[in-house]
Amino acid sequence: MKLWLFDILACPICKHFPLKLFIFSYENKEELFENYISSYNNKRIEYHKKEQIPEIIKGEKIKVKDNIVIKETPIKEYYEKLISSIEELNQIIDKTPYKASKRCLNLIKGTVKEKIQNFRESSKNKNIEDLLPELNLINKIKVEIEVETGLLFCNECNRWYPIIDSIPRMLPDEYREKDEELQFLSNNEKFLDKEFLSKDLKPFNLT
Repeated sequence: MKLWLFDILACPICKHFPLKLFIFSYENKEELFENYISSYNNKRIEYHKKEQIPEIIKGEKIKVKDNIVIKETPIKEYYEKLISSIEELNQIIDKTPYKASKRCLNLIKGTVKEKIQNFRESSKNKNIEDLLPELNLINKIKVEIEVETGLLFCNECNRWYPIIDSIPRMLPDEYREKDEELQFLSNNEKFLDKEFLSKDLKPFNLT
């Protein structure tokens, strides 16, 4: 499951949004996250222009589109949509052994978000190209990273949905395979704390 998909997923039963995402493993190697951080720390704008991820359309009013905001969007609205996408990362709990993935997520939720907010609030005298390190990092994390195994959880109705082989299984209760999914929960119990496991998890739980 790509992280951009998490921005639009709601509980199919009660329609609650956003869900929580517990990540148990990635398809990507940790080295990729380390490369992202290294690229971000290279502040030469010409280096980041080569990525050609955000498309900046200059005219009477600057518009931007990228892999997250896919339509040409006025710059202030673009910043707002991007910040909203960053805020979805607050719902992610990275339970993998990767240190670099956690560093990337924390970097985006902290330093990167703050810089984009500053540009949004006073963009008149600022060049959006100065944000390319931040914009490229967000796009790479959201679009290139793939969750291999994990769990989606709805705080509203206490339903959980497994992510198996990168596919979120979000079926109605009557179509879910109880034995298979309970085995999944048991196999990944080590990633979940007692508070979570003691909830009245639906449609079934280990207790």
